[in-house]
Amino acid sequence: TYYWCTCGRSKKQPFCDGSLQGTAFKPMSYTATATEQRKLCQCKQTANAPFCDGRHKKL
Repeated sequence: TYYWCTCGRSKKQPFCDGSLQGTAFKPMSYTATATEQRKLCQCKQTANAPFCDGRHKKL
């Protein structure tokens, strides 16, 4: 199980490092169901959290 950062403050992007303390954000848990490579979103603009959907290219 991985915890994806939803606040954008984590120094360990895209994973949560607890930097969300004192905010209304909560990390999103993701449990891998297979051994495969997946791209996790770092810009936080994805419509398919926690996965990258390429929106960062349009920013």
